[in-house]
Amino acid sequence: MNYLVVGLGNIGEEYKYTRHNIGFLILDALAEQESIKFELNTLAFTAFYKHRGRNIYLIKPTTFMNLSGKALMYYKNKFKVPLENILVVTDDLSLEMSILRLKGQGSAGGHNGLKSIEQLLASANYTRLKIGIGSNFRAGQQIDYVLGKWTDNEVKVLPEIIDQSCKVINSFCAFGLQQTMNTFNGKPKAS
Repeated sequence: MNYLVVGLGNIGEEYKYTRHNIGFLILDALAEQESIKFELNTLAFTAFYKHRGRNIYLIKPTTFMNLSGKALMYYKNKFKVPLENILVVTDDLSLEMSILRLKGQGSAGGHNGLKSIEQLLASANYTRLKIGIGSNFRAGQQIDYVLGKWTDNEVKVLPEIIDQSCKVINSFCAFGLQQTMNTFNGKPKAS
């Protein structure tokens, strides 16, 4: 069975450690845990591993955030991944820092990457792992905030968030949406 995990972010060194790139950070950590490397391919950096008999394809789109759907669709078709086996890992302003929420559907909520995916899939019924980045910014400062670097305090909790997110991804692929939501939704738990 094939699964597609899409980490959202922007390519380029200047974006690497920004809040908007949490999807890339998590997939990088997962690749490291699984001892695999990303390679540059059509529209994305890609990596592959097996977990509990599942084929798991990781992609980090190279299209920039607002065209993320293009890369997702390309690899969904290439690897014949059904909609219910797609997981998108993204930042979320409406959740407090360190809150993880796995959802089987929902709105794009103003997130350009999710808007692009929704538009090209012609559906909002795909699973997303939302990583809370908080909303500690003044009116009109949203773009600066999401494209801003992590604070020292945020950096301290990032390893736990990333580790928990990797567990969620593997659980989703192995045990499905409902069981994974029951196990993980809420705050990261100490391992």
